[in-house]
Amino acid sequence: MGYDLTNIKADLHTHTNFSDGILSPAELIAKAANAGINLISITDHDNVNAIDIAINEGKSKNVEVIPGIELSANFRDKEIHVLAYFIDHSSKLLTSYLQEFRNIRINRVINILEKLKEYNVFLELKDILNQDGVNENTSIGRPHIAKALVKKKYVNTFGEAFIKYIGDDKPAYVKKNNPEIKDVIKLINDLGGLSFLAHPGRMFKNGEVNELSGVGLDGIETLHPSHSNEDRKFYAEIASQNFMLESGGSDFHGINSNDNLNFGKFVIPGSFILNMKRRLF
Repeated sequence: MGYDLTNIKADLHTHTNFSDGILSPAELIAKAANAGINLISITDHDNVNAIDIAINEGKSKNVEVIPGIELSANFRDKEIHVLAYFIDHSSKLLTSYLQEFRNIRINRVINILEKLKEYNVFLELKDILNQDGVNENTSIGRPHIAKALVKKKYVNTFGEAFIKYIGDDKPAYVKKNNPEIKDVIKLINDLGGLSFLAHPGRMFKNGEVNELSGVGLDGIETLHPSHSNEDRKFYAEIASQNFMLESGGSDFHGINSNDNLNFGKFVIPGSFILNMKRRLF
């Protein structure tokens, strides 16, 4: 790494249009460069196809890209998200895993579309798969259904689609069939990467995070837009007590104005990166 770690600006949680973000990898790298971010990780959901494009773009814009991904997992019958960094993103093991999970995602979409029919909402799979920017490498999910619902005028806004139909525990919600957390952590280990619990403040009561400290995760995402200052201190203390690493970022998708406000603001210090590299090597 050619940067002075004391002055680095790093955002290790971003998404492109290969999952549920709106910017292409090249556009995201350009935005990072304009924001003064010189280290970034693209952590698309169940997808790594943006990484090589971003790495090449970053070379000309002085933005280094850490190969990453955001994976869903099951922990005690609850969905959690795990951020992985420094993975071998070209591994055949990962390619096979992601193809299988893409099929799971598409089957879930089909089941959601069937449920929507019960509420006189008629979408077809082609309405999801034929959206701009969607191809055979895209991680299909509820955000793509939400966009289709807006386009077909069943709802007025992206957010309304979740509130009215497809959000957690809403009428057309279908639970995702996620692998167990221990299997996801093993996969990340086999890929040579580090595993971090993503945005715990958005998914857990604070006390529940302690239960996850013993499952083999390398760290916790302590800095996230959904975390208050008290949350950050709480998760940092848990990380310290359990010899876990810290990470963080903006969770940028580009979907709303808050995303743009957070990008360049939620950056982590170089010491976090240095500690990760020490754990790896």
